[in-house]
Amino acid sequence: MLVTLNEILKETREKKYAVGAFNATDYLLGEAVIKAAEEANVPVIMMVPTPAFKVKQTPYLMQFILDRARKASVPVCMHLDHGKDFDIVMQAIHYGCSSVMFDGSLLPIEENLEKTKEIVKIAHACGVSVEAEIGHVPGSKNQPATGAPDESMYTDPEDAVMFVKETGVDALAVSIGTVHGAFVGEPKLDFDRLKKIREMVDVPLVLHGGSGLPEEDFRKCIELGISKINFFTELATAVSRAAYGVMKEKEGNIMWPDVSPTAEQAGIDAVKEQFRIFNTQPLHLN
Repeated sequence: MLVTLNEILKETREKKYAVGAFNATDYLLGEAVIKAAEEANVPVIMMVPTPAFKVKQTPYLMQFILDRARKASVPVCMHLDHGKDFDIVMQAIHYGCSSVMFDGSLLPIEENLEKTKEIVKIAHACGVSVEAEIGHVPGSKNQPATGAPDESMYTDPEDAVMFVKETGVDALAVSIGTVHGAFVGEPKLDFDRLKKIREMVDVPLVLHGGSGLPEEDFRKCIELGISKINFFTELATAVSRAAYGVMKEKEGNIMWPDVSPTAEQAGIDAVKEQFRIFNTQPLHLN
């Protein structure tokens, strides 16, 4: 069933678990993520990244994933990941996303606040949840950050309090030392900062840049109040390696229908492993 971010995160803090958020950049990944959630009987957040809205196939991919989400036997939130401009966010709402992220983290805080307020007003009128970001999580899948980010990028707890109060956002992404893409070096997260933010802010907190963190870091983040964890790089890598393994074994003498089931299963297994690490629990909605 299709649900909002508010609905899917409502029990996370009380029950000490996080809901995984996984990018669906194509049909295979979308199906793998939802199948994994159905097999594990847990909620899941399906994310569509901003670049996916800039290709001709977008309407067809969105139609497929939204239809699959509505028919799923578990709660599924359809979420825009890192919408950096107003038009992309409005497009996501128009397509039927039940949640959107406006990422103004590289803007001056005053501009981030004002644009977020405007998007929250429109999205809430449409029954859509909104995630925003204070501080900045650097890197991307194509340009990984080298080591931990500079602390100037970390979320200031006082800014977080002000931002949530002024904008009315439903979830807040925080920067505590993670990076997007494959982590280079050893992660060193600022758990004290996370604890302070959690004590001061009452909306669900989001961790971006999950790939590369050890299991104990994930669990400590959840214990300290993280409700949503974005995870893509290691998922995409697992699927690619599985497909490559089949093609290498057959020396390339193989067709895609013989490869895709193995690739999809690798995606299912990778997602289910994160459910275990995140301690994700079944969610029963009225």
